[in-house]
Amino acid sequence: MCYALDFTQLKQQRDKLKQYQKRITLQLEKERLLAKQLLKDGRKEKALLLLKKKRYQDQLLDKTENQISNLECMVQDIEFMQIEMKVIEGLKVGNDCLESMHQIMSIEDVERILDETQESIDYQRQIDEILAGALTQEDDDAVLAELEAITQGEVVALPEVPSEPIPEVPEAAKAEPERREAKNKPDREMLAA
Repeated sequence: MCYALDFTQLKQQRDKLKQYQKRITLQLEKERLLAKQLLKDGRKEKALLLLKKKRYQDQLLDKTENQISNLECMVQDIEFMQIEMKVIEGLKVGNDCLESMHQIMSIEDVERILDETQESIDYQRQIDEILAGALTQEDDDAVLAELEAITQGEVVALPEVPSEPIPEVPEAAKAEPERREAKNKPDREMLAA
């Protein structure tokens, strides 16, 4: 906190120099006008002395301007340094946070979680395949083996074709789908309109 006090004092010193600069500038203008008046009054020696004093004060004003410029550069440097310090403090906090997170979760933990996630995805895929009626790898292998056996001329044990004749469908059962079709037809026409 010592630098905050010094920084405030630095700003105050700059402001005092600016006030001094304004005061000298006003005084120089007054002395220039007074020197003109003295010349008009014929008091050349007094005017010359006043102009020498004015010249000295001009030099002081230049030095003051340089000092103000230096102080302003210092103020800006300090302000920028304060911003940099805040950035560094932020980086330090972020780094500490990352380190504590790394301690909580190691690379082994991440690998284990990724493995568990992959296992869960594989398990869910198997469930999806079962629910969708998809063939498993074993089923695919059995189908390919059966296809190979057929193409090689091997006799594959297929189920027997039924030998009894197909039963006839009664007339009433044949008419049932036609009645349902006629019944649903007005509903379809309404939907189409």
